[in-house]
Amino acid sequence: MLFMRKLFLAPLLSALLAIPVFAGDLTKIRVVVTTSAGKPVERAGVRVAFQSGRSVVKLGKAIRTSWEMRTTQEGIAEMPELPKGKILIQVNAKNYQTYGETFDIDEDARTIEVKLNRPQEQYSAH
Repeated sequence: MLFMRKLFLAPLLSALLAIPVFAGDLTKIRVVVTTSAGKPVERAGVRVAFQSGRSVVKLGKAIRTSWEMRTTQEGIAEMPELPKGKILIQVNAKNYQTYGETFDIDEDARTIEVKLNRPQEQYSAH
């Protein structure tokens, strides 16, 4: 009986001890999308992706590595808490050039401002 109790409590205790360590490594990201003139871009597609491994808190299950959402009328997209580190942000909006950049984030909260440009005119050599 004592063996069974140790067998059950050992993984539970190690998972509970890992929660504060994992929780301290999270960041809250807010993406603000505007035009080059400073007007907000609504309904722009924002994708945030990061590299991850396995989580002790989720008992070895793969954790989600990307989120996709749309901006509000004010041009704001707020992501759920993500692990700190290298994070790729991509923004797509109709009639604008696609934006993509990788950020190394180590703050608890960060606002990233993205300015979208109109597409360039196409030129032909023929």
